[in-house]
Amino acid sequence: MKWFLESCCTSLEEAVYAQSQGARRIELCECLEVGGVTPSKELLQEVISAVKIPVNVLVRPRGGDFYFSEEEILETLEGIRMSAAAGAQGVVIGALDEAGNVAVDTMRRLITEARELGLSVTFHRAFDVCADPLAAFDAILDLGCDRLLTSGHEADAYAGRFLIAELVRRASGRIAVMAGCGVRPSNIDAIASASSAPEYHASFSFFRA
Repeated sequence: MKWFLESCCTSLEEAVYAQSQGARRIELCECLEVGGVTPSKELLQEVISAVKIPVNVLVRPRGGDFYFSEEEILETLEGIRMSAAAGAQGVVIGALDEAGNVAVDTMRRLITEARELGLSVTFHRAFDVCADPLAAFDAILDLGCDRLLTSGHEADAYAGRFLIAELVRRASGRIAVMAGCGVRPSNIDAIASASSAPEYHASFSFFRA
């Protein structure tokens, strides 16, 4: 496949099919109707056993905002440990403070746990509801995340393609900027042409088109 595509999947069947259609990585989660939450241990183990491509795990304790209580942070840490034990390659995490800035202290705790377990770290689309995207991007760079999943602070990646392009320029190879949300066969070329993003995140339906 022309582009590096990550497929967002919520079942074993979706993951296996996405791999067969050229997906290069799976992002596994459940409950997309609330934006995605941590998948069950059973689903995670099934998918990792069934596919040969890397699996990154969305670790998010609930839908809604990204300002988490201590209990929710502890739940996220446990989700990171579960992901590592199951054989995931990485985790997809994100946290903001009440003002809409990156919750740096919380993220340091989560990233430290992930790194100690050998996991890559993707900062998810909490970025797209932050107060100041450029300040948030600088914070994410400073935290040492491997990847940022973003729609360019817009409703979808096509609308946000020009900010994604700016983030790619700012990154200068220090972090992979992955364009996601609303990526379809009909618009991926336009998003790629405008943004030069190295990776693209698409729903399972992309691979059925």
